[in-house]
Amino acid sequence: MLPVLNKAHVLKHPGFGITERYFSYPEKILQFGTGVLLRGLVDYLVDKANKEGIFEGRIVIVKSTDGPTTDFSSQDNLYTTSIKGVAQGELVNQRVINASVSRVLQSNAEWKEVLKSVHQPDLQIIISNTTEVGIQYVAEKIDKGVPASYPGKLLAVLYERYTHFKGASHSGFVIVPTELVVNNGSLLQEIILKLAAYNELPEAFINWITANNQFCNSLVDRIVPGKPKELATLEEEAGYKDQLWIDAEPYLLWAIEGNETTSNTLSFCQADTRMLITPDITPYREQKLRILNGSHTISVPLCFLSGLNTVYESMSNTYMRTFFRTVIMEEIVPTIKDSCPQAPAFAEDVLDRFANPYIAHKLISITFQQSSKMNARNVRTIYRYFKQEHIVPQHMALGFAAMLLFLRPAKEENGVYYGLRGTEYYTITDDNAAIFADHWKNENVALMVKQVCEDKRLWEIDLSTIPNFRGSVVTHLQEILQNGLGTDLD
Repeated sequence: MLPVLNKAHVLKHPGFGITERYFSYPEKILQFGTGVLLRGLVDYLVDKANKEGIFEGRIVIVKSTDGPTTDFSSQDNLYTTSIKGVAQGELVNQRVINASVSRVLQSNAEWKEVLKSVHQPDLQIIISNTTEVGIQYVAEKIDKGVPASYPGKLLAVLYERYTHFKGASHSGFVIVPTELVVNNGSLLQEIILKLAAYNELPEAFINWITANNQFCNSLVDRIVPGKPKELATLEEEAGYKDQLWIDAEPYLLWAIEGNETTSNTLSFCQADTRMLITPDITPYREQKLRILNGSHTISVPLCFLSGLNTVYESMSNTYMRTFFRTVIMEEIVPTIKDSCPQAPAFAEDVLDRFANPYIAHKLISITFQQSSKMNARNVRTIYRYFKQEHIVPQHMALGFAAMLLFLRPAKEENGVYYGLRGTEYYTITDDNAAIFADHWKNENVALMVKQVCEDKRLWEIDLSTIPNFRGSVVTHLQEILQNGLGTDLD
């Protein structure tokens, strides 16, 4: 019978790189969220720094959902991160045992312990990932038990800190939300100040929040699929049981808006150049939106309608692999390379990530809200490309045409629209599905495309004003309708 991963087990095996001293490091980070993204990115970086003798601090995690925390405590809060994928064209497959977490507190059952944790002077950092919904204002009193919202909990923690240290300037935090919201730090601070006013907290406390706490905007990027399906087999290979085991891709990026003070407090950033602290993270957000997200959106309908089912299958196909590379390198990157100097290198990383054989990213899931994503991620790129090159980006025009075909309904039941791939129906999960269904009632393809391009409900730019774009889409769409895409592009 395999032993459970715990402190005693790792100390018996020097090869894990963990010694007794790791367990005596002070708690320096309060983390809201036990999710795999935080454990696979933030906690990974902290653990990496600890093993290099840089940060020498641990994390106390607050679990907001109900239920026990014995899955952590039974393993002394240790867990495996299995890093698998492609980096610089080479396969990567390595295991790391993470020893960065000191304890996990359940917020409802152990709220007093959560508040007590901020009495520690070494604890200077607050991290969160409570999903995008978590950073929202909820009018609630923080002295009536455990606050329901994350901002409510954070305000209570800040007030406890302020009270315990009597408002000392050195007692403030560096607060870094990682929720996928633009300007997440600024938004969180705005909500905290509004909630403090609602709770009629002292003016001196509100001044302490703004003067002595840093709310940092941040951007995180790493695919962390979580617990692998073949866990039992992996445990046999590793020689121990681990119910907290997570998989992660090799690539990671954590870009944080901050200054020298931020860097000094988040000193674990020194262990990995992919954790960036910079005055402006806009270029990193822009290149992720345009290259990673944009290439997904422009390519996926074409892949899916061709009979492919995952991103990896698409990258294993000669035609689609070439399509991805061309649309990224020749049509997207040129439009942002001046504002995003690292765009070409990031683009190569993206192509490696798409070719990861260990991640089965289903194409149909990427088509969720396809038209809105097209507007947010690609319409501006198409416009920029034409303004810059004075020609239509033909691969993007083809991707746009494939999107129109993907959104063509074959049937409608109870307000839900379904497309048809071969003989199989698929659900069109798009808030604009009815708009496209109405446009597709026009049997004249050229006129239908004209109406779509001009529809101000769909696009931030009137696409019919981009010379030859509409004509290119019509040509591509008619070609697909007449000759099909086939299921074997090779």
